Amino acid sequence: MSSSSLGIHTSETEVTNVSAHGFWLLSRGKELFLSYKDFPWFKDASIGKVIAVEEVSPGHFYWPELDVDLGIQSIENPEKYPLTSK
Repeated sequence: MSSSSLGIHTSETEVTNVSAHGFWLLSRGKELFLSYKDFPWFKDASIGKVIAVEEVSPGHFYWPELDVDLGIQSIENPEKYPLTSK
C-alpha cells in the first residue's frame, strides 16, 4: 500500500521563522534569511504582515500589506543593493 498526499500544494513561498534579528523565507526549497539590518521595513511590522508574502514571479517577492517588493538577488546579496545612494 502506498500513500500519496491529497490536494495540491498552493504555497511555494512562506516565512518559516521570525527572530529578533530577522526572518527566514522558504521558496522553492531554498531558505533565505532577511536581517532587519539589511531590510529595515520588516523590523517593526506585525508578524501577520511579514508572513503575508507572495511570489509574484519566480524569484520576485511582494509583501502587499507593507508595499515591499524584493528580488532574490537583493536578498542574497544585500551589499550590492544599498539602501542609500552614494
